[in-house]
Amino acid sequence: VRFAPFAVRWQLRTFLELDALPGAVPCARLHARNVLAEWGLTVFSENAGLLISELVTNAIQISHVAEQDAPVRLWLVSDRAQLVTFVWDASPLPPVPGDVGEDAESGRGLLIVQAVSARWGWDFPPGMGGKVVWAVLAGEL
Repeated sequence: VRFAPFAVRWQLRTFLELDALPGAVPCARLHARNVLAEWGLTVFSENAGLLISELVTNAIQISHVAEQDAPVRLWLVSDRAQLVTFVWDASPLPPVPGDVGEDAESGRGLLIVQAVSARWGWDFPPGMGGKVVWAVLAGEL
């Protein structure tokens, strides 16, 4: 997690790389749920699952739009008081919250991320290409 200087010393970390396929979303959620249970941090499970669903779905969609055959990468990092979710995709385009109407069936992902997290953002990590979208659960950094 070299693109997260605030989390460098945090002891609890996990990483998962997935193909940019729809099945990656439930795999990422299951991984997070199991890791959070192992860490004794199930208090984060519901919101982490929601964040991961939205961020991984967005990463898969942008990968398909860009017609890139790159994977989607997920990191979870915690200091036990907060949990940070990072999702990387190969697209150089920044995430843009949707301006959706009441009847829209999609486009609310980043609005959900904003509502659930204490803080969120994105970065273009040097040497990795693409971007990382991150979200913090619990206290602010």
